[in-house]
Amino acid sequence: MDSSVTLTGYVGNAVETRLMRSGDTAAHFRVASTPRVQREGVWSDGQTTWLTVWCYRGLADNVAASVNKGDPIIVEGKLRTRVWIDDQQETQERLVLEATTIGHDLTRGTAVFERSSRRGADEETDPFLAEAA
Repeated sequence: MDSSVTLTGYVGNAVETRLMRSGDTAAHFRVASTPRVQREGVWSDGQTTWLTVWCYRGLADNVAASVNKGDPIIVEGKLRTRVWIDDQQETQERLVLEATTIGHDLTRGTAVFERSSRRGADEETDPFLAEAA
């Protein structure tokens, strides 16, 4: 069973990319999500949740070209636990969000969409796009 979540927040750092052994691109960045809470009639910021977002292939390329530190975004994806051995040979774990969809939060501003150059590949997997073309 997958844990699918939607997260809104602000990008906390520049998007970092790397090339995987398969030749595909991977990208990651941190997102800060701070709820607004009302206590005794006064609104204030709640506890900020920080989560690392990972994305791959075409999504990673598009995120690297479109998302900047401070941008308000919406991320949909699956929660995953990353496990690794650190320099002191200790096991470390971190909860991450493996994104399937990322977009700017248009309640906070405007954006201009530009279709990526791999349109043919999108049409093969999305029948609506093939019909529209």
